[in-house]
This record gives sequence, structure tokens and C-alpha cells, in this order.
Amino acid sequence: MTAVTPAPPSAAGTSAPADAPPPKRPGGRSRLRAAAGFAFGAALLFAVAPLVLSDFRLALLAKYLCVAMVAVGIGIAWGRGGMLTLGQGVFFGLGGYAMAMHLKLADAGPGGMPDFMQLYGQLDEVPVWWRPFASPWFALPATVLLPMAVAFGLGSLVFRRRVRGAYFAILSQALAAAMVILLIGQQGTTGGTNGLTDIEGFFGYDLDDPVNQRMVYFIIAGVLLALLALARQLIHSRYGELLVAVRDSEERVRFLGYDPASVKLVAYVVAAGMAGLAGALFVPAVGIISPALIGIVPSIEFVIGVAVGGRATLLGPVLGAVAVAWARTALSERFPGTWTYLQGLLFVVVVAFLPGGLASLWALARRRDAGPEQSRRGWSALGRRRAERAEVPAA
Repeated sequence: MTAVTPAPPSAAGTSAPADAPPPKRPGGRSRLRAAAGFAFGAALLFAVAPLVLSDFRLALLAKYLCVAMVAVGIGIAWGRGGMLTLGQGVFFGLGGYAMAMHLKLADAGPGGMPDFMQLYGQLDEVPVWWRPFASPWFALPATVLLPMAVAFGLGSLVFRRRVRGAYFAILSQALAAAMVILLIGQQGTTGGTNGLTDIEGFFGYDLDDPVNQRMVYFIIAGVLLALLALARQLIHSRYGELLVAVRDSEERVRFLGYDPASVKLVAYVVAAGMAGLAGALFVPAVGIISPALIGIVPSIEFVIGVAVGGRATLLGPVLGAVAVAWARTALSERFPGTWTYLQGLLFVVVVAFLPGGLASLWALARRRDAGPEQSRRGWSALGRRRAERAEVPAA
């Protein structure tokens, strides 16, 4: 008798939220649409944006795209895995500080000390744990591997003990607060509250030169598209189906012989790596990394952007992150005294009237164009699926 390996549990037999359908295996037409979408996005980022935006606005867009990279990872961990990660600022900061340390040492030259260490006068030489970051062969991998290693260690402890839901969200938020306190307390080696500032060069290129700033923007845009391609491949794989099943019914997945902790750990580590890479590219785009950019408030803003865009889709987190970041800049310029209230109102309106986020506008438009008969058939099919779920006994 041949042993049968259990297939990944289907999310169709579980109580999935309405805005988070289970992923479908991409067919030929789906791949064609995806390729067309990536081509359209590349045209916007590499051709249209540099032509219509000034150097200042293009630099702002580069900053927004770094935030969008973090959102892609949150979309995988939260949208597909159900893990509300309120501490992505930690991984963003680890990647950012790793890159900033290398660039500050490069600006100081061989044997030199970064300017802020000389200013504070607490050290006579570069700390031992700073010295490996002088090598780009160490610093560049560290921007991704260090956040992933921290996420692996934390996730292994948390998920094995079945910590989830609000408890996991609070724990991740506490990690962000602890990270900020640690950085502020080490003023002589991390710059304290000010962080690492006045970064002038990027691997030999002067960041004050507008041409080099555009080069940094193109690198960021290319990396964002690559992360989107990676996320799409992950979502539509067998692992993506298993991740959705763990989100919807963790106990049923466990009964089928899979380890939900390992499934969630992979998504959490991947999201951390994306956040670290975003932080590393944020440094040359903005020229600074500080505790104010990686604490509790920035971590919550990352999640808000994903919620506004639509956490259950591929492009929703990117659109939401860019829209929220752009709204923050535009509102702060026009309404410097009340822009925070307007930003909060924007979030409330989108969540109240578009639970699926901005990405659901396309689905709503298609449903309206389909006509009432098509809508009735869709609602009938939805009712049958819910009835089938109700007949399945709970695990």
C-alpha cells in the first residue's frame, strides 16, 4: 500500500475573510497580465516619473518606494499569513544602520573616525563591532541577513509557543520600542537621537550630485519591481496556498501533518529581509537614519499604508504605502497645523467604505460593469460557499 502525502489544505473549506481570497495558480493568461502589469509599472517608474517630476519630487518618490518595499513584506506576513506585524521598523532600522555605518566609514576614509564620534568625544577609535562594516562585502549582505537573523530568532521563540493575534502584534511593537531605547542610549556609537546623518557618498558617488541621486532612484525602483516579482511567485506557489490555509485555520493545518510555526516563520523572515533592504536603500535616498524613523509610530504607519491599499493583494500594499506617504507630504505642506487629523480621516474613510483597500476599486468597477444578473450569480455562488463552510465541522 502506497503512502499518500497530504496535499496543502485548501482555504476554500475555511472561514477566510471576504477581502482575502485564496491564491490561484497562475495560468497563461494570468502570467500575461502580470507581465503587462510589470511592463506598465516599469514604464511609469523609469520613463514617466523622471520626465515629469523635478529632482526634489523624484527624491521624495524614491523615499516613498522604500516604504513600499516594507509594505510588500507586510502584505505577505499580514495579508497572506495573518500576522499583524507592528514592529517592521526594527528590521527597517537594522538594514538602514548597517548601510549607514558602512557609508560613514567610507566618508571618513581609511583609519578615520565618523564625524559624530569625534564631535561627542566619547571614543578614541572606531569600536570593534563597527570595523567589519568598513567592507562592502560584509555590510551589503548584513543589510538583509541581519534583519532576517533577528526575525528568525524572534519568530522561532514566538511561533513555537503559538503566540498569535493581538499578543504577537503587541510583542512586535514592544520590540520596536526597545530598539529605539537602545539606539538613543548609545549616543557615542549610534549617534543617539540624531542618528547617523550627513551621509555624503554612495560607493564613490557624490550624493549631492543630481545625476547620482537619479541613479539611486533607478536602483530603488528596480529593486521594488524585483521584490514584487518575488512576492508574486511566493504567493502563487504551493507555499502561498499553505500560508493562507494557516491563516484561516491553523489547527486544521496541524492535523494534516504540517507545522504552522515553520510556515509562518518563513513569511516573517522574508518580510524582515524586505524591510532591511528597504532601510538600506532609504539611507542613500534620504541621507539619514535615526531612531525617529524606525520606532513605534513609523511601524504603525507602515501597516496603515498596507491597510489603505489592500493587504490581501499584491499591488495594494505598494499603492497604499505610496498614497499614504504622498498624502502626508502634501497635507503637511498645505495644512501644517492640521495635517495629522486629515491623514487620520483619510485612513478612517478608506477602511470604513473600502474594507478591501484601494485595490478593491478595480473589483468593484468590474462588478458594476458585469450588470445585475452577473452580480446575482456571484452572490449566489458566495452563498453556496458559505453554506459549504458551515457544514464542515470545526477542528
